Amino acid sequence: MINNWKSYLLVTIFSFFSASNYLLAAEKTSDINPELRALLKKAANESDSFKDHFDAQVWLVDMSKRLSKKVPDDKKRINMLKIIHYEATRAKLKPELVLAIIDVESNFQPYAVSRAGAHGLMQVMPFWLKEIGRPGDNLFRIQTNLRMGSTILRYYLDKEKGNLTRALGRYNGSLGKWKYPNKVYRAYEKRWYSQ
Repeated sequence: MINNWKSYLLVTIFSFFSASNYLLAAEKTSDINPELRALLKKAANESDSFKDHFDAQVWLVDMSKRLSKKVPDDKKRINMLKIIHYEATRAKLKPELVLAIIDVESNFQPYAVSRAGAHGLMQVMPFWLKEIGRPGDNLFRIQTNLRMGSTILRYYLDKEKGNLTRALGRYNGSLGKWKYPNKVYRAYEKRWYSQ
């Protein structure tokens, strides 16, 4: 039995190629859950900001150093981190978990496209935009991608009653398999864990 969230987290995070298939495999467009559709629609209409300026600065400095090799442009890196922090927090996820997922999914490439057609940092399938009535939105826009991906992961985490491994499996379309969650956990522990 897993005793703490860190161990839990280590067992549950995803791979770039698997995540590209996550929603395609997990749910067909005709089987979209109305509750998840409503959550995504609501999330797409919210705005962003940090709640605590001092904590945000400390976090941004720490994470910026860690991300500098993957995103060398300071302005782009800080902007990306601010949006990651906000969208993860808005969805009641640890920002470091979202960083680990992005690391595995897209290697921080905002214009990444998977073999299955998933887009952006968190590899969100484009059909979601049509499902929530926002077909004009752009999944290569960082905030849109992070809002959608974080909302989807939060939904699966709630559906799995807090079981992060199963939630990640649903997100990635590999429910019941450990390869993807293990990749996310390794990225989290190696690069993104923050005390």
